[in-house]
Amino acid sequence: MERYFKKKVEGDDQKKLCEETNTQFKQCRVEINFADIPADPGLRKKIFDYHPNERDCVRRHYLLKGPFQPRDHDFPRTQFGDKIRRFNPAWYDDHKAWLEYCITKDAAFCLFCYLYGPQLGEQSNGDSFDSKGFKNWKKKERLQIHVGNKNSSHNIARRKCEDLMNENSDIRFAFERPTEQNRKDYRTRLNASVDCVRFLLQQGLAFRGHDESEDSENKGNFLELLSFLAKHNEDISKVVLDNAPGNNKLISPEIQKEITEASAIEVSNVIINELKNDVFSILLDEARDISVKEQVVVALRYVDLRGCIIEHFIWIVHVGDTTAPTLKLAIEALFAKYGLSVAQLRGQGYDGASNMRGEFNGLKTLIMKENCSAYYVHCFAHQLQLALVAVAKNHVQVASFFNIVTSLLNIIGSSCKRRDMLRGKHYDKIIEQLESGGATTGRGLNQEIAVQRPGDTRWGSHYNSLIILILLFGSILEVLEILIHEGSSSEQRGEAYSLLESMQTFEFIFNLHMMKLILGVTNELSQVLQRKDQDIINAMTLVKVSKQRLQNMRNDGWDNLFKEVGLFCEKNNINVPNMIDTFVMQGRSRRRTESITNKHHYQIELFYTVIDMQLQELNNRFDEINTELLMCVACLNPYQSFSAFDKERLIRLAKFYPLDFSEMDLIILDNQIESFIIDVRSNDAFMNLKGLGELAQKMVETRKNDIFPLVFLLIKLALILPIATATVERAFSAMNIIKNRLRNRMGDSWMNDCLLTYIEKDIFNNVDNDLIVQRFQKMKTRQEEIIDDR
Repeated sequence: MERYFKKKVEGDDQKKLCEETNTQFKQCRVEINFADIPADPGLRKKIFDYHPNERDCVRRHYLLKGPFQPRDHDFPRTQFGDKIRRFNPAWYDDHKAWLEYCITKDAAFCLFCYLYGPQLGEQSNGDSFDSKGFKNWKKKERLQIHVGNKNSSHNIARRKCEDLMNENSDIRFAFERPTEQNRKDYRTRLNASVDCVRFLLQQGLAFRGHDESEDSENKGNFLELLSFLAKHNEDISKVVLDNAPGNNKLISPEIQKEITEASAIEVSNVIINELKNDVFSILLDEARDISVKEQVVVALRYVDLRGCIIEHFIWIVHVGDTTAPTLKLAIEALFAKYGLSVAQLRGQGYDGASNMRGEFNGLKTLIMKENCSAYYVHCFAHQLQLALVAVAKNHVQVASFFNIVTSLLNIIGSSCKRRDMLRGKHYDKIIEQLESGGATTGRGLNQEIAVQRPGDTRWGSHYNSLIILILLFGSILEVLEILIHEGSSSEQRGEAYSLLESMQTFEFIFNLHMMKLILGVTNELSQVLQRKDQDIINAMTLVKVSKQRLQNMRNDGWDNLFKEVGLFCEKNNINVPNMIDTFVMQGRSRRRTESITNKHHYQIELFYTVIDMQLQELNNRFDEINTELLMCVACLNPYQSFSAFDKERLIRLAKFYPLDFSEMDLIILDNQIESFIIDVRSNDAFMNLKGLGELAQKMVETRKNDIFPLVFLLIKLALILPIATATVERAFSAMNIIKNRLRNRMGDSWMNDCLLTYIEKDIFNNVDNDLIVQRFQKMKTRQEEIIDDR
């Protein structure tokens, strides 16, 4: 009896201990953010450290991602006797499903054994592949020994992983085997939810509503759209919302996010599969979102199988700071996520227009230390914007002019009342011109326009601001006159008086038309550079055209500019000074100034000086790129039957890329180039080509890329050099639509998935629902698991 009671007490104590352990698990359990789960085996926590109800979710996450297999890592070398050895990434090909490499520990691990291996203590002598890691690189045969026979612990763990990913092997599935009708209903219900998610993602709309209760009049876009589908489709109506099983409606916020994640994964898979293992460039920039979080956008630029230049948004990530090491870590995380390699990188593109320029220079250096062929190209369009605006401000009078413009746009554009007043004045002038015959009517004519503030990162915005200022000049003067008498404060009235006085001077009008003329020279170039298929040869040609136009303006543009300024002053009753009179600078003592004429001041000191500053800055900025590299690339230009062809420079171009051209390849290329140039010059299909992009596409069409593979590789390397960061700028515009004031609490992963499907909607439209459904079911086979995990 004593033994019985003693055992009974011990059993009760053990039961109590288990209950306390379970209580402790529940208390310490937190929601898992799968985006933060580390991929490196050395950084993972043990699978048994997760809550029991979450372990299968974690296992499924790792199995979907696959084993961590970095290939471009600089594997450390270890001394074994008289030989130095290291991990061989070629071993991945023999054990694709399970072999992993740990960067932090320089050791190999087994994914299957990590997920389902026996729980071993710290002092156990278990298999090194699932405990401390395998490091004996001289004994490759240990990899096969670890696999063992069919009943080895490795193969038992492998079968468990396969069973986990196979829904039909689930014991619950065996007991609750659904009928064919239930499967059909589930499929219809899931497809309806996918269609609703697809529509909202493509339009960049919010999913949830403020009140999603049964009594709400607006339950949010997702539920309202699903209800709309049900009302217009009887088959859907029978299986969704109130007609769906209580725990399987597929409408919860978690389900919506998982469908979105599945959609984003499929879109990114299309991009990565199209890129495959080919070379590419990255475009990078940073901006703050509505919640004042620093976001870095990454886009990829590559040449597809048709020979077309492709740029795709791929990732947006929140960074704690914007230092070069942090940005480098973000890029490494991106490459690890999508299986890309720094060794594939052949170009880097950053705008360099913000305070990030120094950090980008540091990032450029860090990447080029790992890959000397990842050449950096400054964004051409931002170079023009900086050269033509920021550099012009180095002239004190031009800087003063832009300060006046900024103040003017602030005082007019910051008030709805003053904007309406300006529209009214402009409307009255148009009516007056129509009645007097000074203007004509017609479709698209006499449209309403408003002042536009310039921005340092909006290409061409300064040019548009100056044009609008010229068009609305008379109306703006009338608004300022009203403000002088009716301003709400003495400061506002004084500012309006000062602006009115400054605007009605010949100097202001001259600077206005001069800067409009200078910025107009490169306006078309800035617009053209925003095309995704632009190549570096065309870009350099367009820059050369801009330089030539500026030089022509300096030589022959003074008379036309002065005539235009004079007519404008006459129209607006502004005095034009006599050009042969002595120029008097305001705010400067006449006794201490050199006696010059008005013409000398406006033509020599202002007009010529500002243009010379532009030309010098353009020459300096476009020398940032490796000049020799560009000269070599220019030899591929197909213009005028390859008139720029130079075999020696093309060989030199190949030497810029030692990772792509071996010494043997250079010898073969020498012969291949000569055959190529004779072939294309005698082929009518290659006549009248306008750039490298058309040349690459024509080579693919005529199968010349298979005949001359090394020449095609040279063309491809030239094409992927990034020209402008327009794709990144578009991503920031999309971010402002997706994460707006009402959705400012979006998580980083959620925003990334929404942005990827919204920006790359051309790809998303072609992703079949079946792929999204399959991906969703692999991520979480049933919604009941969500309910069970809570």
